[in-house]
Amino acid sequence: MEQRRDRYLEAMGITRWVPRQAAAESGESISGDGDNVPDLDWQALRRRVSECRLCGLHEGRTQAVFGVGDPAADWMIIGEAPGAEEDRVGEPFVGRAGQLLDAMLEGLGLSRQSVYIANVLKCRPPNNRDPSQNEASQCAPYLQRQIRLVAPSVILAVGRVAAQNLLGADGPLGRMRGQIHHYGVHEVPLVVTYHPAYLLRRPAEKAKAWRDLLLAAQVVSGNSR
Repeated sequence: MEQRRDRYLEAMGITRWVPRQAAAESGESISGDGDNVPDLDWQALRRRVSECRLCGLHEGRTQAVFGVGDPAADWMIIGEAPGAEEDRVGEPFVGRAGQLLDAMLEGLGLSRQSVYIANVLKCRPPNNRDPSQNEASQCAPYLQRQIRLVAPSVILAVGRVAAQNLLGADGPLGRMRGQIHHYGVHEVPLVVTYHPAYLLRRPAEKAKAWRDLLLAAQVVSGNSR
């Protein structure tokens, strides 16, 4: 409960007061922001992303697309990269694909506000092409820090590119579906599903995507840990 409250305070840019001695004993940073991405709180991380110039994608962006939702959510949904509409609005998964994602979440009793949504890339690749290896590598620390701050019960990797980057795999999405993977040193349960944009083109696959969501829901409820 205490950790969840602290994540809310971080997200609002409020620094929780900790006695200096207690902070030193716990290893907690007194200064707040820190110099490196793994040390940044929500406010500093968002600022760092908005100012990022590590790859060439910043040259064509309207704005960086950081993420949206509950900073202490059980569900973290990770897609590939912003598209044209996301770049314009500054929020991941908008437009028709976003509407379908919202409907899928609604079927589970969830909403955009009750999960946390982010992308592998924070800036839009031209012509919606796949992220390059360099682009994904440069953005990786930002996503890793977001995952650490949210500390979700499950990650839903949406689409082939997101799944491959999070799992360090190069296989087809079909082989990654239907099972529980684990991400990072904290072994966060991860479930792979289709991208909503793909489902708009192939509506017959929606039943499979629904099964993926039910698997993720079982993880959150503790049935498949």
